[in-house]
Amino acid sequence: MKIIECNQGGEVWHRARAGCITASMFEIARSRTGGLDDKQQAYVDAVRAGHSESVAMQKAGYKAAPKADSVRRALLGEKVGDFSEAARNYAFRLAIERISGEPLDEGFQTWSMKRGNDLEPEARMEHEMQSGLFVQKAGFVTSDCGSFGASADGLVDPDGGCEYKCFIAPEKLRAFHIDGDITSVIDQVQGGMWLTGRKWWHIGLYCPALEPAGKQLWWRQFERDEAYISNLEADLLEFKALADHYENTLRADAA
Repeated sequence: MKIIECNQGGEVWHRARAGCITASMFEIARSRTGGLDDKQQAYVDAVRAGHSESVAMQKAGYKAAPKADSVRRALLGEKVGDFSEAARNYAFRLAIERISGEPLDEGFQTWSMKRGNDLEPEARMEHEMQSGLFVQKAGFVTSDCGSFGASADGLVDPDGGCEYKCFIAPEKLRAFHIDGDITSVIDQVQGGMWLTGRKWWHIGLYCPALEPAGKQLWWRQFERDEAYISNLEADLLEFKALADHYENTLRADAA
């Protein structure tokens, strides 16, 4: 990996991210339409992992094996579904940024982004106090090829990394504090470990408004999942090919 020393939200950070597929957008980059639903995917994963049809049905919650053509194709190893409109728009944006070398939004910073940057030092300090760890600021981390990157909020030698969220929306706060639902950050968590080679990652949700209840920081440790990362990498490389295609098409049109 490569570490770019910079302040998140600053000019160097924005330039480093321009044209780079970033971890905060991995979920969008992987989003597809016309693919398998959760039960179908669970069934396919179980069969492809070597389980019998009956065991796969049980794991996925089926009383009878699914007969959809999409399931049949997935069992054969074919890619099912196509990129969502959000993924296509993101790929096209990346193509433009690669050509210009500048962020398409010209470094625009939303109120939420500014709030997160302002609160990050407090979140890191609270995390260090609660965990007993020393967290090193990391700036922006990229793959050696520079095509993928992550704004890792901190690295912990030798094997860990950290990411802090400063959500204010009640539904996002409830998902973490009450429901224990971390699905919205899994791609970013495993993506951070993929890029840095780390073995574990901490996600911290920092909300100063909850300090009177002693809940200003919600945090959990997540272990590296090689199977998940393998699927993540395959999907992201396919997405990169889409962005490459858009870039090549734009350059060809210009020529």
